[in-house]
Amino acid sequence: MQHFHSLTDIALTNSWLTVGVYDGVHRGHQEIINKLTAGAHANGVPAVVLTFSPHPASVLGKRKVKCLTTPEERADLLFSLGVDVVITHAFDETVAGLSAQEFMARLKRHLGISHLLMGYDFALGKGREGNAARLAELGRAMDYSVEVVEAVSDQSGVISSTEIRKLVDVGSVAEAANLLGHTYSLRGPVVHGDGRGRAIHFPTANIEYADDKLIPANGIYACRAWLGGVRHAAAVNVGVRPTFKSEATRPLVEAFILDFNADIYGQDLRLEFVARLRDELKFPSVDALVEQMQRDVAWARQLLSKTA
Repeated sequence: MQHFHSLTDIALTNSWLTVGVYDGVHRGHQEIINKLTAGAHANGVPAVVLTFSPHPASVLGKRKVKCLTTPEERADLLFSLGVDVVITHAFDETVAGLSAQEFMARLKRHLGISHLLMGYDFALGKGREGNAARLAELGRAMDYSVEVVEAVSDQSGVISSTEIRKLVDVGSVAEAANLLGHTYSLRGPVVHGDGRGRAIHFPTANIEYADDKLIPANGIYACRAWLGGVRHAAAVNVGVRPTFKSEATRPLVEAFILDFNADIYGQDLRLEFVARLRDELKFPSVDALVEQMQRDVAWARQLLSKTA
């Protein structure tokens, strides 16, 4: 398993490839990835995914996209599905201006692509001119074949990263997990806070996260917390702590890890958001807040004891 950050860093032959943002690596994406890995490995060649960062929509000025996955999270999910090589290519105005022919020529040169799998609505190149028909035409000239994978749907419609972002944005993490095919997660280093949690006997691990990472709506969540490969139960607050005076300019993510007491500053902590417990509230006193936190912890413990 190898993660590269530029095409210029790699030289392959006869690879099977798929290209796309693959944000979230949801159930629809997994359909493509499973076909990719099965076919590539049956032919004894590498299964390769080329993805982009930042999100192309952010660069092209359409909208600022908060992503479901960081490049590292995305790569880990892809590797878990059997992908051999992930390339997170920088997306900028230069890449956006390449024609489909120019871009595919680069892929052929660096990856030796022999088979391209693509989603039903995928297109690449300036003006999205590289649709399935155009890429198949280029494939005949460059000696690679094209396979289009149809959309994956459920009762709510076609599964898409856009719809999943809407769910996470309002805190519907359980519903998001159904579409993702895995629990929505966040990871980052544990950093120092202001110590308020410890002062009220609920010491929390404060997690630093990337600016373009989508954070669930402010509230209290039951989470699985992974530290050094070991799973713990946690009650997590996302928000600005309205009971206290806060100067936070963006949501804080604070995890109270149950039955745990260790110094973990600087260590990487990953949270899996299992369920939303309640909104973040302003309490009339610290005592009232502590009483509610005790109920939150008991509820989180009960929920997490029932989940794998």
